[in-house]
Amino acid sequence: MELKWLEDYLALAKNGSFSKAAEARFVTQPAFSRRIRSLESWLGVSLVDRSQYPTTFTKAGMAFLEQAESLVKQMYGVRNHLTSLVNDTAEMVVMSQHSLAVSFMPDWLQQIEPFIGDSLIRVNTDNLHDSIDSFLSGAGDFLVCFSTPEVAKQLSRSDIETIQITTDRIVPVTAVKADGQPVYRVSQESLRWLTYPKESFLGSLLSSESLSDLSTELKLNKVCENALAEGLKALVEKGYGVAWIPESLVKKELDAGQVMVLGAPLKSIELDINIYRFKGKHSDFSTRFWQYLSALYQEAG
Repeated sequence: MELKWLEDYLALAKNGSFSKAAEARFVTQPAFSRRIRSLESWLGVSLVDRSQYPTTFTKAGMAFLEQAESLVKQMYGVRNHLTSLVNDTAEMVVMSQHSLAVSFMPDWLQQIEPFIGDSLIRVNTDNLHDSIDSFLSGAGDFLVCFSTPEVAKQLSRSDIETIQITTDRIVPVTAVKADGQPVYRVSQESLRWLTYPKESFLGSLLSSESLSDLSTELKLNKVCENALAEGLKALVEKGYGVAWIPESLVKKELDAGQVMVLGAPLKSIELDINIYRFKGKHSDFSTRFWQYLSALYQEAG
């Protein structure tokens, strides 16, 4: 049994359909359906009558709704109670996307070192969906991630608060030759394209924000897929192709003239990087950390 299965079930009851509930839970509909089936398998009963449309619960499903809500509240109550027992512990858990853990976290931790000192910071990295899922299930104190309209929708809740830390850009880059000229130019008829799987965060973002407006005069010839931006960055540096990479991840190479950002018709994407936490009781250390961040970024703003 996983807590997220119960939260999925409550989302299904609230939204009335698998598609709307999946969107609310920031997961694909097939994955959402599998999780509901996993819950049914664990319970040993069918909760949803799949022969009916719109979504209809079975007799057992209706009876389980109130119990599921109670179980979720109990689990979060246990979490809050245990947190209160260690409220003097100078450590915290931060959930983050893979790409931010590499491109953003090192500089950020250095920036906030005056506060954290020698305290233990556990950075748990995963893909965006699972990072959000883990945060919402109470697996960490904070979530650091890129903010998009979809993410904002998922995390815009009365029990969650956020601080904008900074912004980053996802930029199309190419390696640079010894003479300072780019290996690839937008004036070419086609470009060797290094990209992310469509279902990944950056792959989906590119499809909706950059590729949809791309002129048909410039063809992107996909030669490699990799879910990790660091992997694509290494290929770009070797001159293997063009890729959209978080600007913070290639800052040193841009400053050194080893890579360059390509211009129109290729489009860069600007994203906020936010930190989130649940409202309510936290350890003294986490509370003071949030106050520190609030003051730090209000001054910066």
